[in-house]
Amino acid sequence: MNERTLRVLEYENIKQQVRECTSTSMGQDKADELYPCEGLSQVEQLQAATAEGEYVYRIKGGAPFGGIRDIRQSVTKARVGVMLDESQLLDIADTVAGSRRLRKFLLDLQEEAACLPILAGYAEVMIDGRRLEQPIRAAIDDAGHVLDSASSDLRRIRGDIRTARGRVRERLETMLRSADIQKMLQDPIVTVRNDRYCLPVKSEYRSAFNGMIHDQSSSGSTLFIEPASVVNLNNDIREFELKEKREIDKILLELTAIVGEHADELLQSALAIAEADFIIAKAVYARRIRANRPQINDEGLISLKRARHPLIAYEHAVPIDVTLGDQFNLLVITGPNTGGKTVTLKTIGLLAMMAMSGLQIPADEGSVISTFEAIFADIGDEQSIEQSLSTFSSHMTNIIAILERANDRSLILLDELGAGTDPAEGAALAMAILDFLVTRRTRTVATTHYSDLKAYAFENEFAMNASVEFDVESLRPTYRLLVGIPGKSNAFAISKRLGLREDIIQTAESKLDASDVQVESLIRRLEQTQLDAERQRQEAEKLRRESQQQHEQLQTERLKWHEEQDQTLLVVEEKAAEIVRKATREADSILTELREMRSQQETVIKEHQLIEMRKRLDAAVPSTRRDRRAARKQTAEMEQLAVGDEVLVHTVNQKGTVSDVNEQAVTVQIGILKTKVRRDQVEKITNSSKGSNQQPTPKSVTIVKRADDQSPVQMELDLRGERVEAALAEVDKYLDRSILSGFSRVSIIHGKGTGQLRAAIQDFLRSHPQVKSYRYGVHGEGGDGVTIVSI
Repeated sequence: MNERTLRVLEYENIKQQVRECTSTSMGQDKADELYPCEGLSQVEQLQAATAEGEYVYRIKGGAPFGGIRDIRQSVTKARVGVMLDESQLLDIADTVAGSRRLRKFLLDLQEEAACLPILAGYAEVMIDGRRLEQPIRAAIDDAGHVLDSASSDLRRIRGDIRTARGRVRERLETMLRSADIQKMLQDPIVTVRNDRYCLPVKSEYRSAFNGMIHDQSSSGSTLFIEPASVVNLNNDIREFELKEKREIDKILLELTAIVGEHADELLQSALAIAEADFIIAKAVYARRIRANRPQINDEGLISLKRARHPLIAYEHAVPIDVTLGDQFNLLVITGPNTGGKTVTLKTIGLLAMMAMSGLQIPADEGSVISTFEAIFADIGDEQSIEQSLSTFSSHMTNIIAILERANDRSLILLDELGAGTDPAEGAALAMAILDFLVTRRTRTVATTHYSDLKAYAFENEFAMNASVEFDVESLRPTYRLLVGIPGKSNAFAISKRLGLREDIIQTAESKLDASDVQVESLIRRLEQTQLDAERQRQEAEKLRRESQQQHEQLQTERLKWHEEQDQTLLVVEEKAAEIVRKATREADSILTELREMRSQQETVIKEHQLIEMRKRLDAAVPSTRRDRRAARKQTAEMEQLAVGDEVLVHTVNQKGTVSDVNEQAVTVQIGILKTKVRRDQVEKITNSSKGSNQQPTPKSVTIVKRADDQSPVQMELDLRGERVEAALAEVDKYLDRSILSGFSRVSIIHGKGTGQLRAAIQDFLRSHPQVKSYRYGVHGEGGDGVTIVSI
């Protein structure tokens, strides 16, 4: 990448802003290495990494980099055997702990989301390092001091030091209590000078006080003297301190050796941490400038939607839409000075560099940008007095260098092409340069004031005019880019607004060529037409967005209303069911007591009467919507519907006749109306429901009719398939009716099955007061599947 282009497009400022988003000094080093890449696959990999960082930042607000230091220099020293001090070893322990936390954080997030392959790859490299961290923590405290427990020798030596210091202080405190000594002292205190315990002695007693002078006060009135009686004791302390230092050095060397053994792992881990920090920093920067991930290609196609210059504050930046490399390779931008032409050039070039560096760009989603082998920019005035280069010469020197290296994989940005010389010659030279670039199929954006270049862009099929908008009313540029419309000078309109005489303006207009007037008028009409179309497009887009938002809001509210309604109904029904369930439990308790009373007092309370009471209580429990739907669905699955069956349609609560049936739906004729409904929305009307009272009379069965009951009493009761509770109620009722009918013996058919129904019936018969005896049926009577009861 051209270094001059990096400078004029202010790429270093982008790097500095990314650097400010890092969390570690190693991440800052990675930001300093930020540079555009050419290869498509490499750029896509960088963009994918930034997208992963953006996901982490969006979901978790960042990553835990606390406690991590740049330990690379310390680890390199340890590798070659250079002893590390306490603070360096403590930094390594803190970094290992931080690496372990960061590793767990990223791997856990990858396990949850499965969308962080790049960051998870770096996490795998990060060192766990418990075996390295533990000996350092065991030997050095958080303040960076070697602990007494680091070795048994160090504990013993420090114990000797404390004992020796205690003896010295005891000897000196004894001297302080002496009246002869006190009169020689400036203050009755013990002090330390040059690691030796001393007393502050008045200078006039210098010869009278026996000892070694180590220091004196600034005024010279006080001498700090080590008494002769404690010199040997102080010497002992010094000797112990030297032993302590040797033991500490020994401990530090052992820890350094452990670090050296893990040097490769630590350096690789540091590199992985730096990469992860840099990725997260790029994501933080993207959020800061409100950037999005662009679509990358290597075909020279650029399509920026509402792109903003990243170094201009969001609230001040005017977004632009730019397309290049699809229908045209050359974009010629015209317009007044300070109108935003140069900012447009820099925006296009800088966003291309950012995308090629793996950074997201401040443009709307769906923006497209290409990779380039080189980006060249000739922007600004670099005239040199030393080299005797004018503005034109400096521009031309740079352009010559650009033309020599330009190809179809280049992006070229030219500001004020052909300026600084005679307008006619400058325009001709500019058109020749653009012709050369068009033939080489370079992607080129050029700004100019020359009218000839507007016509050139109109005539060339590979070129397109554009302009920066200028508000004549306010005499201010709007900085909006209008693609497809060439710019105009607006000199007459501006002069008129500023108060220039009308006759002078008319005279000036008369001196223009008729063709120039026509071109200016055409440009004016084109500009107004495009502005009107753009305004209408924006209004239509606004209405579409509002309509879509209202539609989505209505859908959301509708779903919410239905959910709330269903939830309310469920809550109410569940509350009602709970009330009835509570009453049922109470009734069960009463029934249990009644049974106990009957068994104890032989009160005449029939079992079937109790069970019927229980059934009435069960019927009082309201069925919920869920129960009714499930029941209807189960009934629909069990019923076999056929053409001609009479059914009840639940959705309209009307009877009809089935005219067609398939697996999922039924067609029903209701009067003159024919409707198609689901199977679970209809219920078959049985013969009993239609009011038929005909009952088939079984053959070869003796029948006795009761005076108070029109239904016949049979000599046998078939209970196969019945549940125990219901079967017992039927037996009790059947025995009562059999007695009234004068039967002396009856048969109860219960089947064999699991034997539960048979056992329950015989237990009931055993305690029934009207049952004389019972037995299993013999051959010809049904065997174990029948119980013969004697009444």
